[in-house]
Amino acid sequence: MITIEELKEQDVGAVSKIEERAFSMPWSAADFLQMINNENALYLVAKSDGIPIACCGVRNILGEGEITNVVVDEPYRGNGIGSRMLFELLEKGKQMGIQAFTLEVRKSNEAAVCLYEKAGFVTEGIRKNFYEKPVEDGLIMWKR
Repeated sequence: MITIEELKEQDVGAVSKIEERAFSMPWSAADFLQMINNENALYLVAKSDGIPIACCGVRNILGEGEITNVVVDEPYRGNGIGSRMLFELLEKGKQMGIQAFTLEVRKSNEAAVCLYEKAGFVTEGIRKNFYEKPVEDGLIMWKR
């Protein structure tokens, strides 16, 4: 059974390992700790039998939500977990007073772009060479 809950300190090590497996420039455990201690941030974790398998988070910056992370461990991808987490994050973000959400995503990450479009995000710009390892443009997406 998959559950979604707020990220806690004891989950940070596992979530940072998922990031390491998924991204060329992953967030560290310290990065996640900093976010869960930030009163203007909300991070969710999906768990399978109590073990973290996915994470997503948003920072509330004066009523605009910057989605900083959405990651699902590879064996669990394609099962709707990212979608469930993202939709819950958006709902909880609205409850925090967030009126619009933004994020950057690698231009080549078709699965993520598709997920964000399904959630109502639209591409409004491009950040040239935003990503490293490899260098790639980032799409700037908004849900208003």
